[in-house]
Amino acid sequence: MIKKTSLYNLHKKYFAKMVEFAGYEMPIQYKDGIINEHKFTRTNCGVFDVSHMGQLFIYGNENLTQDLEKIFPVDLKNLQVNQSKYSFLMNDSAGIYDDLIITKIIGGYLIILNAACKENDHKIIQEKLKNKHNVELKENLSLIAIQGPKAKSILEKEIQGVEKLKFMSGGKFKFQKNDIYITRSGYTGEDGFEVSINDSYVQEFVENMLKSGAKLIGLGARDTLRMEAGLCLYGNDIDMNTTPIEANLKWAISKNRINTEYPGSKIIQNQIQSGVHKIRIGIKPDGRVIARGNTKIYNNDNKEIGKVTSGTFGPSVDHSIAMGYVENQYATLNTKLFLEVRGKKIPANVCNLPFYKKNYVKGEINV
Repeated sequence: MIKKTSLYNLHKKYFAKMVEFAGYEMPIQYKDGIINEHKFTRTNCGVFDVSHMGQLFIYGNENLTQDLEKIFPVDLKNLQVNQSKYSFLMNDSAGIYDDLIITKIIGGYLIILNAACKENDHKIIQEKLKNKHNVELKENLSLIAIQGPKAKSILEKEIQGVEKLKFMSGGKFKFQKNDIYITRSGYTGEDGFEVSINDSYVQEFVENMLKSGAKLIGLGARDTLRMEAGLCLYGNDIDMNTTPIEANLKWAISKNRINTEYPGSKIIQNQIQSGVHKIRIGIKPDGRVIARGNTKIYNNDNKEIGKVTSGTFGPSVDHSIAMGYVENQYATLNTKLFLEVRGKKIPANVCNLPFYKKNYVKGEINV
């Protein structure tokens, strides 16, 4: 049975086109269309319903941090309360089960999981912790992303104090005397916030954002925004057959954790030392041809050297853009590639990521 988020009726009220995504009926776009929604988020403030994602709370004894460091390749010992880090859940071959955000909260951790992975992640984490700690995937919470240059001023009208949050930090706030948790983060390349809020008052909260000038934005624009920002989508750009090093995400493995023990640590150490056979790159096709996922990539000699994992037209950069994996020797900037689109070989070049300059804001102080 397809699930619905608590904002389903609001999506319908604003004429959303609904699609099934990760077992949920989700808005792909509203009546303005994907390109207008994309541009509005870049210039104003977009509100995204991402309540299909998992909110996993882990509370435990004094060994919790130590036990979680055996699962994730991130430095949790030096993580401050209300600080967030991007990380991975990996198998013993360093293949990625999921990419996630871990936030240290009072007494434990909050982990935001991808929608399609959350049940499996929950099971894996629970098994690895051997029932020593309390692990709960909460089903009564919505998650709302508020993104764009005006996100701060619009959210601050409703929730005083959020403008002081630093990037990748959060805190508890009140919405009409109810506790909510807000982090300054997002998935668009813009400044923004993610709000964890009880299902029973999420609609009122979102309607207040809309009254202040924000607009509802669908998953279609969320995808084009994250692609311009060079951010990976699980299941497309990273999966069980890619490692963080191959995905060009070495920066997300804490330096002081590289030579310690966690799932896949030996593979990670070896890849850092010896290099990788394939690596994720940015690709700029010639002209306006869009190379979708699974498009084959060739070199000058017509040899297949990789494949595209995500591709779209980037409204903010006014150009076709793509990401994919190629054999390491072809990953140098400006290397000429050819993409097989509808039987034709389209010229392209390896380019820098991100395609669009990220506008994250550091804020003033941690709350």
